[in-house]
Parts: sequence; C-alpha cells; structure tokens
Amino acid sequence: MDLTQQSVAPRGGSSSPAAAGPVAPAVSGPGPADRVRIVLREPFRAETWRRMAYIVLALPVTLLCIPLALAGGPVGRIQRGLARRLLRVDTGEPARTGPLALVHAVVSSPLNLVALTVCGYFWTIVVINFGFPLRTDGDPSHSWGGPTMAGAWAVHAVGGGVTFLFLTPWVARGFTALQTRLVSGFLGADRTGLARHTWIALGIAAVCALLSVPVIHQL
Repeated sequence: MDLTQQSVAPRGGSSSPAAAGPVAPAVSGPGPADRVRIVLREPFRAETWRRMAYIVLALPVTLLCIPLALAGGPVGRIQRGLARRLLRVDTGEPARTGPLALVHAVVSSPLNLVALTVCGYFWTIVVINFGFPLRTDGDPSHSWGGPTMAGAWAVHAVGGGVTFLFLTPWVARGFTALQTRLVSGFLGADRTGLARHTWIALGIAAVCALLSVPVIHQL
C-alpha cells in the first residue's frame, strides 16, 4: 500500500449528513408541569414512606449498634441491610469494617436524632393543622381565619397542613441522602468524600440543635 496516498474530501468542504450518521436528538430536562407533578405526588409515593421508615429506625438502630460494635457484633451488616431494604441502596460490602463500624454509629447518631426530630415535628404540624377543629385549643374566634371555624380551619389547613405536607418529604429526602453517604463511606466500599460528608452531618446536627432552643421555649 502506498503511504503517500491521501483520501480526498468531497468538494465544498462538508460531508453529507448521511455520511456523518444520524444525529442524536437533544434530551431536555423535565418541564415546569413535570416538576409540579413530581412535587405533588411526592408525599404519596411508597419511596417517601420507606425513607420515613428509615429515619424512624436509624436512631434506635445506631444507638444499639454502639455497644454491639464494642462487643464485636455484625454492626456493618445490620446498617447496610437497613439501608438496602428501606432506601434501596447497595453500598457494597468491604472485606471488613473494623473500628469504622463503631465510628459510624457514634458519628451518625446526632444526624439520625436531628432527622427524626425535624421530620417528626413537621409531620406533627401537618396533623394538628388539618385536624384544627379537633384541637382542644382550637378556638376560632382568636385564631387566624376566624371568627368562624370554617375560616380558621381553611387558613390552618392551607398555611400549615398543605405547606408542610409537600415540604416534609423533600426534607426527608435530603436527610436520607446524607445518611446514605455515611453508610457508604464508613461501612461500604466507596469512601469518596467521607470526611466532607462527616463534617456536613455534624454541622447540620449542631445548627439544628441551636435552632431547637427557641422552638422548645415556644412549646
């Protein structure tokens, strides 16, 4: 073969679309209507309530895992199994976790406490506002939307009930995303960004602890 031979491009400096192959269509993200539908159906999805079940169980499980880790129990397998069943996350399974299982139980406990407290408080707001007529202190004459019960109920149901009904699932999603990163980092095979996520978890726990002081005084 003569190495001096060169291929000759078609005249005009451009190749035909057929020669270049089919052009992949541009992929666009969800539109405004799609985003609204995602937000509206989030409180009613099974995945949302699996996340809530994880938030409820994560704190007692990690507290039980602290003494279990000191005794050499299968703490890593327990925590990974909980995340796998409820969050549908496969964190991978390293050869051994060793002391990291104890560190994870200690580090994640404050975040688990905050997640349970915040989400529990938000769901309580939903219940007490939708159930305003059933409250013993639900006097409509001195409430927002009063003096009629219908007006007070409408204001509380929309302002507190509906708002937190659609807000809380996204708060839970954020908490479980961080909890998943801690499980994957300490007890799984992926330790990418473990230090950063640990500091974020501790920072969120500290900020929420400070914000809880004025809320407790109002109760």
